[in-house]
Amino acid sequence: MPSRILPFGRSHPSLRRDSKNRPSHLDHLTDLDTGDHHRHSAAMDFLHFGSKEKRPSTSGLTTPKNKGSPRIAPAKPARIEIQMESPPCVFYGGPNSSGALFSGRLKFIVTDLEARMTSITMDLKATAVTKKPVAKDCPECIHRITTLKTWNFITEPTTYDHDTHQFPFSYLLPGHLPATTHCVLASIDYALEVRAVTALTDVITHQHPIRVQRALQPSPEKQSVRIFPPTNLTVNVIHAPIIHPIGSFLIQFRMNGVVEKQQTTQTRWRIKKLDWRIDEHSKNVSPACPKHWNKVGGEGKGQQHEEMRNIGSDCLKKGWKTDFETVGGGQIELEFPASIRPGVNPVCDVESPTGLVVWHLLIVEIIVAEEHAKNSGQKHAVPTGAARVLRTQFKIVVTERGGLGISWDQEQPPMYEDVPASPPGYVMDYPGEELPTPPNEDLEHMGIRDRDSWN
Repeated sequence: MPSRILPFGRSHPSLRRDSKNRPSHLDHLTDLDTGDHHRHSAAMDFLHFGSKEKRPSTSGLTTPKNKGSPRIAPAKPARIEIQMESPPCVFYGGPNSSGALFSGRLKFIVTDLEARMTSITMDLKATAVTKKPVAKDCPECIHRITTLKTWNFITEPTTYDHDTHQFPFSYLLPGHLPATTHCVLASIDYALEVRAVTALTDVITHQHPIRVQRALQPSPEKQSVRIFPPTNLTVNVIHAPIIHPIGSFLIQFRMNGVVEKQQTTQTRWRIKKLDWRIDEHSKNVSPACPKHWNKVGGEGKGQQHEEMRNIGSDCLKKGWKTDFETVGGGQIELEFPASIRPGVNPVCDVESPTGLVVWHLLIVEIIVAEEHAKNSGQKHAVPTGAARVLRTQFKIVVTERGGLGISWDQEQPPMYEDVPASPPGYVMDYPGEELPTPPNEDLEHMGIRDRDSWN
């Protein structure tokens, strides 16, 4: 049976319903066989959206704009890798160190059938970044780049086949350079930057960071004496002047003059609490570029910034030994460990010509309370209510551990300056008397035996 086509805009009689029999939830729908609904809808759409606005699509679908396919960067004909062959760069000693010798190989890996290069250069650069510059958006105020060494591996256009080509290099870093540093105010980094240019002017770059450290040799313990007038208290502290980011060190503390005796009574001091902490201080001078000299008052000037943070602390309320009978006014002895708090990433001491300085202080605070007692009964002391805070500080140096490494100049073999350029010659004509020949009768004859005698 052929299907029937319903006329557009008019409902089929079988689909019509009487308004009385229409369900209540369909009362808001307009009858489909009238044209008033279409005219009313078009007029309302025009009034609602206006003549300048685009009417939304009746299908509810929008056609996305064609933004074009993403561009893929052309493949480079080669890539660059750097393989270091020397141990980590460590300066052993202070600014007068002999430096650090590093060496390695630059690997030029050709991925195409061949690559024709016009230049392959590598620079060793030191970059100083100021985190609080004079002008926040000025790259010249933020970065200061110094080129320490340049290598030109090829001087004329050269064609390389599909293989790995190696170029050795080495350099002696001067010992007066600052170590790699990252602090709140500034940072100092070293890196090898390679730039290779092909015959088609394609540029291939690669960057390899170089971490430079400084390790100071351990020195004897330092003894310091502090006097706290108007009292008779003196503090003797023995500590290590050089510490490391990982590990603890001992502090020996002794306080003298804690007792002052009269005829029948005595006044003495008792420790109630001891606090110690390690503070890290950093100072940096932010220079201005020629464009912003007017902000700092002229050429060669800058803005100075200082920061301080705590990298280790502790509070002790017991553990000391008190002796009021010691000759000389009694004494209090204490020995406790101190260390840098794990996870704070301390910055080693550094003093850079760029204006960055980092140093550390060990601060000790002692709270002592005064009390009175009779000379005959020392166990019954009466606090007077007076107390004092004794505060002292000591300069310490934070440095990396040297380990088993030694400086490069101590690794080379000894030099013999007195050895001639060639070995001594032999005299063919002996001018002296002929040397006697020893008799050979007593020597055993070493002849060749028969093969049968071997068995």
